Amino acid sequence: MIKKSEPRLRILVGQATALGPGKANLLEAIDEKGSISGAARQMGMSYRRAWNLVYSMNRDFVGAIVETNSGGKGGGGASVTELGKEVIQRYREIERLALESVETQVSEFGLFLNQEGSD
Repeated sequence: MIKKSEPRLRILVGQATALGPGKANLLEAIDEKGSISGAARQMGMSYRRAWNLVYSMNRDFVGAIVETNSGGKGGGGASVTELGKEVIQRYREIERLALESVETQVSEFGLFLNQEGSD
């Protein structure tokens, strides 16, 4: 069975990956779940990995992308900031435009790949 080829876009600034599909998906999951741990569970990653990604994004951008609340009686949690929501929206738009511009070339490139035994 041949799957549709879909490139993955990463936005690099210097040596750091400012944003890629994994970080964008994590931000969307945090926005949906209201917590880093809930987002990590949904994505099948460890809390530590998710927290490290959030930490690196908060460090790499001009302001916080995710704000966290300490636990306690009301519970902890996390929320994507307005800056974070803008970053996600712009990333998804860049991703859409990039994928549209190379769709034919990617499909044709896929003809060169061995499709047997592929996931």
